[in-house]
Amino acid sequence: MRLGRIRAMAVKEMLQVWRDPRSLMIALLMPVMQMALLGYGVNLDAKHIPVCTFDREGSQFSEALLKRFKSTAYFAVVETVDNYRALTAAVDGGDCRIAIVVPPDFSKRLSDSGASSVQAIIDATDDNSANLALGYAQSVVSGFSADIAVQRAGMQGQWMAAPAALSLESRVWFNEDLVSRNFIIPGVVAMVMALVGSQLTSLTISREWERGTMELLVSTPVTPMEVMLGKLLPYFAIGFFDAALCLAFAVFWFDVPFRGTVFTLFFTTALFLIVVLGLGYLISVTVRSQVGASQIALLVTMLPTALLSGYTFPIDQMPALIRAVTYLVHARYYVTILKAVFLKGEGVVELAEPILAMTIYAALVAVLAARAFRKRLE
Repeated sequence: MRLGRIRAMAVKEMLQVWRDPRSLMIALLMPVMQMALLGYGVNLDAKHIPVCTFDREGSQFSEALLKRFKSTAYFAVVETVDNYRALTAAVDGGDCRIAIVVPPDFSKRLSDSGASSVQAIIDATDDNSANLALGYAQSVVSGFSADIAVQRAGMQGQWMAAPAALSLESRVWFNEDLVSRNFIIPGVVAMVMALVGSQLTSLTISREWERGTMELLVSTPVTPMEVMLGKLLPYFAIGFFDAALCLAFAVFWFDVPFRGTVFTLFFTTALFLIVVLGLGYLISVTVRSQVGASQIALLVTMLPTALLSGYTFPIDQMPALIRAVTYLVHARYYVTILKAVFLKGEGVVELAEPILAMTIYAALVAVLAARAFRKRLE
């Protein structure tokens, strides 16, 4: 194996990427687009949920309760109606996600028994948003109820005798503000690496077949290992550039905390790139059509990364069989590492288990890719 031949193959491959607008778009434009679209478009935080209110009583207590909904950041009162027909129309028309109805005997029940109820009508076409809205509404009502109970005890001269309410004092670690973007953006890095690495390398050998240059490549003294290294090294460099670009966007644009070390991030990124580049090269050797190779690479890398890596859906909530399948998905380990490096600040020692799994995966893919290409025409 000669370095001169590898360098010549690498230069040739880089020139092909530079002259191919599609490859340039995947290498340079796609990471920026993915970071922008997923960073801004995917948001699991439910705030300013539109609310419609129907106060059937109009008392001081009912107005105080509805002011609680107006003052919280989780709700935005967009409409106040005076009949059920208007309320139904607002919910059906999508003007509000939740409607709060205060009954006409709200204050009387509070005065007589210290307990009352309000009605919440929720648009559950999106069940996740509906559950969040219901939880927030229950929290607002519970807080109001606790305040009323304290006031009632004080008015009856039982302030000191009233039992203290049980409260939960929480401390949130790693993602203190509970911002979903801090959870999502690290996974976007894995999506970018999977897309750029597999899509570009899946075109390397298939491009030679389609352009009729495979005969020239076979006739050269370049060995199969030199072909693989020469073709993959430019994409390895592009992958590192894209990883640095994603890191800069995450930290300086989206303000995602980065508590780990750059060494840990790029070391594990190198392992992940070996896997995705090797898979792309293996597909390119097997499928001689660029379109077919690109589609298979998308199926093999992007879909598992998006669905089975823990980036979109938590793995511990999946059925047992699917959880077992996720251990075969290379992106699972990389997404775990990214979240730990960004949010927890863990290093190589703490991440020894997923790093070991990535290393084994990278070694297997590298061996398979090296054995796949043969210098012969069939």
